[in-house]
Amino acid sequence: MIKKLKRIVSTRKSEPALFPYFDEFWGKYFSEYSYGVPTLFYRSILSKQQRQDRVDMSTLYNDHTYNAATKVRFVCTSDTHNLTDRANFPIPYGDVLLHAGDFTQGESHQVAHFTDWLDSLPHPIKIVIAGNHEKFLDTGMFSELDARSVVIPRLDKSCVFLEDSTAIVYGIRIFGSPWSSEYLGAQKWGFELQRGTQSAVKWSEIPSDTDILLTHGPPVGHGDLCLNGVRAGCVNLLEQVQVRIKPKFHVLGDLQESYGVTTDGQTIFINCCMCNEKMKPVQHPVVFDMDKKSEEMLLMSSTPAWTISDPRQHQDYLSVCRMCGFDNSLKRIK
Repeated sequence: MIKKLKRIVSTRKSEPALFPYFDEFWGKYFSEYSYGVPTLFYRSILSKQQRQDRVDMSTLYNDHTYNAATKVRFVCTSDTHNLTDRANFPIPYGDVLLHAGDFTQGESHQVAHFTDWLDSLPHPIKIVIAGNHEKFLDTGMFSELDARSVVIPRLDKSCVFLEDSTAIVYGIRIFGSPWSSEYLGAQKWGFELQRGTQSAVKWSEIPSDTDILLTHGPPVGHGDLCLNGVRAGCVNLLEQVQVRIKPKFHVLGDLQESYGVTTDGQTIFINCCMCNEKMKPVQHPVVFDMDKKSEEMLLMSSTPAWTISDPRQHQDYLSVCRMCGFDNSLKRIK
């Protein structure tokens, strides 16, 4: 099977087209243990053919050269899990706070604690996405939408809440998405996608002009290493990032034991989980600077009209692609 996997990849090296069947192929082979897909892909292909260089966090910003007239400072955190009051360090100041989800432990009433914390921070702009622990916001898991009708307006008062949508800060386009690929083959949390068709369709919706990608779940090979050696990231997400989107930064969370910064030479991947694997809020926010592209402080961009809000509702691959405006090879239909 390994030889067949290598043959599939080698035949597609020169093609710009994406390969949505790749993860699905291995997902079917490992139907009971779907988490084996990215691990096998990483060990047999990715680790041998691509860079996964560690990045010194202190090199991402420079206090001596920072100029508010020309630079935007981003402060990144994630997986705070309602434990921000137990952190023994201050949140660095910046122009924009990015939070990559899991701000609760799964209870909607904990949102009040999170928004109070956000309101206490001086950052002019705060951009937040949900994570798999915010399952009370996932309409695919609950038929009643009472939680969303209460929680979303409260979040909107304290931050820019993104859910498969874009915010533009000083001309820098930030796309936020709460989704992640399922782990251990069972949907126990919110915003989880099956590996394969569902993941391929969802990640194909990310706009190609994204400068900063903000997702809860990681791509395979970056910020996704579990303590047991398993790679939990998404193969489809990595391919979209590397082949089509090519963002400057990819900010993520979810895997608390994989905190840190890596790069493939093109994109800088930031796993900024505040809580570690023992649920202790001991991991500091990650700071980086970017050049301003305009003087417009904040603009919102609506979700593309061809977005499917919940791809889990659509099991037929071809019909989903056509609904999204793609043919069966995920090439845009003109």
